[in-house]
Amino acid sequence: MTRAAVPGLPSRYPIGGQLPALYADDDFAQRFTSGLDTVLAPVFATLDNLPAYFDPRVAPSDFVVWLASWVGAEDDPRWPLALRREAVARAVELHRWRGTARGLVEALRLTLGVHAEVTGDGGAAWSSSPGADLPPASADGPLVRVRQDGNANIDPARVHAIVRAMCPVHTNCRVEILPGPPTDEGR
Repeated sequence: MTRAAVPGLPSRYPIGGQLPALYADDDFAQRFTSGLDTVLAPVFATLDNLPAYFDPRVAPSDFVVWLASWVGAEDDPRWPLALRREAVARAVELHRWRGTARGLVEALRLTLGVHAEVTGDGGAAWSSSPGADLPPASADGPLVRVRQDGNANIDPARVHAIVRAMCPVHTNCRVEILPGPPTDEGR
């Protein structure tokens, strides 16, 4: 997509109309400034709509890639445009929840469209007594169960990559990919 030289785009601020009265009837001056108007019209249109360029819900599709780089959002060109826009719009929220079960579940749902459930504490513990002994180390770590929500294929490599990126560094997250939608019996 290009925003340069849009055919037929009128200038909201024609230069010929702003010239001194001496040049108002000069054919060469009016033609010359109308050529400049053609060049400047897309610039003015972009500046007039600048807030829309920074809103991922309405920004031009090629601009969404740039916005994703600003907020550190993952932008996969294979995703549908609506999903890419949502990933950019929710990037700050997902960064805030990074390293938590909620953040992991939301990242998997947003990027892959799957239902996920996280069980296990990941080794975090606290005590109200100062100087208390540390809890025993958990050998297993959290378990992430991923279930398909209508997707025929879940790429296990992508699931593992997202889990590795979103799990806390000190934990060893395990992943199970289960067929079918979640049921109340399995919970």
